[in-house]
Amino acid sequence: MPERRTVALVTLGCARNEVDSEELAGRLEADGWLLVDDAAEADVAVVNTCGFVEAAKKDSVDALLEANDLKGHGRTQAVVAVGCMAERYGKELADALPEADGVLGFDDYSDISDRLQTILSGGHHAPHIPRDRRKLLPLSPVERQAAAAEVALPGHGGAESAPEDLPEGLAPASGPRTLRKRLDDSPVASVKLASGCDRRCSFCAIPAFRGSFISRRPSDVLQEARWLASQGVREVVLVSENNTSYGKDLGDIRLLETLLGEIAAIEGVERVRVSYLQPAEMRPGLIDAMTGTADVVPYFDLSFQHSAPAVLRRMRRFGSTDQFLELLGTIRGKAPQAGARSNFIVGFPGETEEDFAELERFVTHAGLDAIGVFGYSDEDGTEAATYDGKLPEDVVADRLDRLTRLAEEMTAQRAEQRIGTEVEVLVESVEGDLVEGRAAHQAPETDGLTTLTGVEDPQVGRFYRARVVASEGVDLVAEALEQVRVGQAPGAGE
Repeated sequence: MPERRTVALVTLGCARNEVDSEELAGRLEADGWLLVDDAAEADVAVVNTCGFVEAAKKDSVDALLEANDLKGHGRTQAVVAVGCMAERYGKELADALPEADGVLGFDDYSDISDRLQTILSGGHHAPHIPRDRRKLLPLSPVERQAAAAEVALPGHGGAESAPEDLPEGLAPASGPRTLRKRLDDSPVASVKLASGCDRRCSFCAIPAFRGSFISRRPSDVLQEARWLASQGVREVVLVSENNTSYGKDLGDIRLLETLLGEIAAIEGVERVRVSYLQPAEMRPGLIDAMTGTADVVPYFDLSFQHSAPAVLRRMRRFGSTDQFLELLGTIRGKAPQAGARSNFIVGFPGETEEDFAELERFVTHAGLDAIGVFGYSDEDGTEAATYDGKLPEDVVADRLDRLTRLAEEMTAQRAEQRIGTEVEVLVESVEGDLVEGRAAHQAPETDGLTTLTGVEDPQVGRFYRARVVASEGVDLVAEALEQVRVGQAPGAGE
């Protein structure tokens, strides 16, 4: 029997990319490839790139070059780029980075095995010419579901049926049946609710290469969540470019409110978390569902971006400092210990010192648990790249530094306020005496960690009720009180 072809997947960027990588892994293993963790042990290294901002693109290029350096020194024979940067730039990336033996777009995912075999055999697969993926689906959301079968939607499932004799560990998860292979044994996993975005924020290029917003059907989401629970997942994180729009193309904008309870009721799922929320689309019913549904954590990942009305208008967004503070006040009126995080852009074209001061006012009073701060830079193909009023680089850098320092101070203060409260912690790592996990207000990767003390026989995947005894920055130290199964999260319904 010939030796199995080996492939390693290197994933950069967000949780949505992680889901896409697990879909690619499922397709490859179903077609006979052997998945390995170390790119040096793989015939082909597949780098799932991020194309969001300049820093992410640089990281993606660095990862491709690092993988290319393995060629000639071990088993690695080819390096292939997939993901957002590959989709966004296509042939341009291939021409600029000859070290990549292939640049594959989303349309190639269903044939990923054949594409890699062609490249590995010394053949050439022509990189695609990028196109505006918003034009692939009807303008009207209600007409999109019927057309979706003709469009590549990573994480949504393909139009073909999966083989009946699937290798162990692959998921016949969604519609009709997609393949997904877990790439780690974490008790936390993301599930895609939707893809694309209909918003037209002037600084963002994502809709152009991810396409218009389209929801996955609830039955597909539930089936995939059940499979993940059978694989040992205890926390399901719902991701998309904009979860607050879920269901609008299925005829029910309130669909998420009911779906949350159904996911939480799945045997084995003990925590459900919702990410990527648009403040302008938050509605009372969704707030109620996220603060009052058992096993759904009151965690609000709100994309504020700024709080000065003039800047928000130029961003093609809505709101103000006072409106955003009122929204957070409504949330905390229902769940006082609710977690909240956001990202902000400083130095946007036309941002005045008064606008920046307004943003500082918001960050000072918002009580956010985690904050990401980015300095504005032009993104190819965005409206903001054409704006006048660009600020000097030193001004952007100065404001970035000032808001970053303020954010660190305020998030540390918020963590300190949690000392003395009780939290429920999901253990994610045990190394000797060091037991680390996350409380309900801490999302994976983006937020802080909680170190547990006083745990007898700690096990990854267990939940503990604990009392916070100290904080360091956004991180907490908590004394374990008892092992529990998550029910209603602390703060919900208080």
